[in-house]
Amino acid sequence: MDAIDVIVTKRDGRELSAEQIDWVVDAYTRGVVADEQMSSLAMAILLNGMNRREIAGWTQAMIRSGARMDWSALPGRTTDKHSTGGVGDKITLPLAPLVAACGGYVPQLSGRGLGHTGGTLDKLESIPGWRASLSNDEMLDVLGRAGAVVCAAGEGLAPADRKLYALRDVTGTVESIPLIASSIMSKKIAEGTGALVLDVKVGSGAFMKTVDRARELATTMVELGTDAGVRTVALLTAMDRPLGRTVGNALEVAESVEVLAGGGPADVVELTVRLAREMLDAAGLSGGKDPERALQDGSAMDVWRRMISAQGGDPDARLPRAAETLEVTAASSGVLTRLDAYGVGLAAWRLGAGRERKEDPVSFGAGVVLHAGLGDRVREGQPLMTLHTDEASRFERALAALDGAYVVGEHAGPDPLPLVIDRVTA
Repeated sequence: MDAIDVIVTKRDGRELSAEQIDWVVDAYTRGVVADEQMSSLAMAILLNGMNRREIAGWTQAMIRSGARMDWSALPGRTTDKHSTGGVGDKITLPLAPLVAACGGYVPQLSGRGLGHTGGTLDKLESIPGWRASLSNDEMLDVLGRAGAVVCAAGEGLAPADRKLYALRDVTGTVESIPLIASSIMSKKIAEGTGALVLDVKVGSGAFMKTVDRARELATTMVELGTDAGVRTVALLTAMDRPLGRTVGNALEVAESVEVLAGGGPADVVELTVRLAREMLDAAGLSGGKDPERALQDGSAMDVWRRMISAQGGDPDARLPRAAETLEVTAASSGVLTRLDAYGVGLAAWRLGAGRERKEDPVSFGAGVVLHAGLGDRVREGQPLMTLHTDEASRFERALAALDGAYVVGEHAGPDPLPLVIDRVTA
């Protein structure tokens, strides 16, 4: 095989053969194909696309570049969820223990945040003592004890994707749906779960800004999961406004604990319960305890406490708090007609809750607490949100991010996206 022949095939809009795909992914992982050659191929894929057979082959080649996890030693069925990321998206935190409390085993391999969207591991690392990096044996032990584990993916899981992801980030090829879908699904299939529910976010605070693009991505990923023998379902969910009332690491942990205690914001509870039912149904476990009951009777909270403790965390410890706060108030009375997810997420990032580069630290206490939701009636001078940061000098840039992100008008604005927009199955 020759890298140039593979590049020219896709450059000219022709299909890549199974042999070409297997060779180029393996050769790139081993360093035989250079970064500039893979960059050229990624751009050709972005411009000319891939069909279902090509995407499935590409995904399987990335899976074969590393290890595949095996949960057959567990006495029950595994089921998992993946979100494409958004602002205030803390759903994994209450969802994993909730599904475990209803009879599923949840091996959740998660990531860190980059840019305005928060990472699940960053949120959980705000809990004193909690540890993200576990060996496979430790993961199995936590699953056996708690029924759910949330941790970092090991270096051996789809290493081809790790290398290609970094390259796409600096070559303007991130937007390619075949490459996005194969990146997500290679890791999830290699994770070894029996069933998978995808939460594909739509709106200003999401990677996919339109329903049509989100549906295309969701359909592609559902097809990949189905072709790999994993029962896969996708929900398209709203990210035109923040999810819940908190954006930021420790702030979102506290809100998640409220949900597990039977309270919390209505949208977070609704989406958590809906995804839990989808996960249980996909795993063939829908006949057991209902997720709403598990939130109310304390069983989901019990799993949370076991899960956090099993990974070295103290579920009773005080969470980090930011040193400085600033209230943003309504300049007039009326209705909150705009609360843009991207603007709020960008403000939280500038306050220190996110990172610009992978190696940057995050401030666990930084973020935004929302006191009013879209469509709420507010009074002049009423607090709309509180900004939290460890460095007061960050307030100015955070406020600049919020300029135009919220609007108080005399009358209600256009209807927002429904929380659950669509459901995609094979």
